[in-house]
Amino acid sequence: MFTFLLVVQAIIAAALVTVILMQRSEGGGLTSSGSPSGLMSARGAADFLTRATSILASAFVLMSILLAFLAANRGATSVDTSLQRRAPAAQTGPAAAPAQQQAPAPAPADNGGVPLAR
Repeated sequence: MFTFLLVVQAIIAAALVTVILMQRSEGGGLTSSGSPSGLMSARGAADFLTRATSILASAFVLMSILLAFLAANRGATSVDTSLQRRAPAAQTGPAAAPAQQQAPAPAPADNGGVPLAR
């Protein structure tokens, strides 16, 4: 559910950016050329784009609040759990294998007498 809503949020954001870029600015927008009559006249386009911007902006804010609420209540103890590794299951009893010792770190290679920066 969370992933689906996140995808919807991305689609709303892309639509909002598109609608904002289509609006006429002081220097002229992406819709500066077009038919002066009909539904998409200068006045009709401005009303439609303004209304679409307000609807998409409201949907974006509401989705952001909903996603923040869902993310907070997912039950994860950490925000980013992608780097957490599960600890291996501890074996108990006589069948448990002894823990392997780590090999010592190899000695640093000879660098020709050049001191290494620390």
